[in-house]
Amino acid sequence: MLVESLTALALAGGTAVVQAAGTDAWNGLRRRVGDLFAHDDAAQADAELERLDHTSEVLNSAKDIRSERLRQEGVWQGRFEALLENLDALGREQAAEQLREMQSFVAASTGDVAIGTGKAAAREGGSALTGVKRTGGRKAGPATAVNTGDAHAEGTGSSAVSGIVNE
Repeated sequence: MLVESLTALALAGGTAVVQAAGTDAWNGLRRRVGDLFAHDDAAQADAELERLDHTSEVLNSAKDIRSERLRQEGVWQGRFEALLENLDALGREQAAEQLREMQSFVAASTGDVAIGTGKAAAREGGSALTGVKRTGGRKAGPATAVNTGDAHAEGTGSSAVSGIVNE
């Protein structure tokens, strides 16, 4: 059984795979995941690359993108958890470092992402957002909002946005 921090790292790895699918970061992520699983076994690396390509195809053709994203995140979390569980302490630390590097790479390449969000409603001077909100002047790097939900504002001073906000 993995410690909580490694389980969280595996979940973040699954999220990184899903975030990278269909973006410019995909090829770099594929290479990193292949290397992570390879352990000097080219056949194992090739098998993981095939799994990744299947994930990308499924995500690109999904009718219910939100559900499929969650499913694929879970699939890859499980793959990363199994990998970490089957390594000795040194191998686990090395793999954890590779996962952290992979997540940093995807975050730097894809920027902020919101996909398949729900509805947001603001009332009585409140604000609501279904998408990406960047504050404090952080506007560098890409931001993507796809299939964001409905945003509704009601009342004086209320605001609602579906998409990307830079403040």
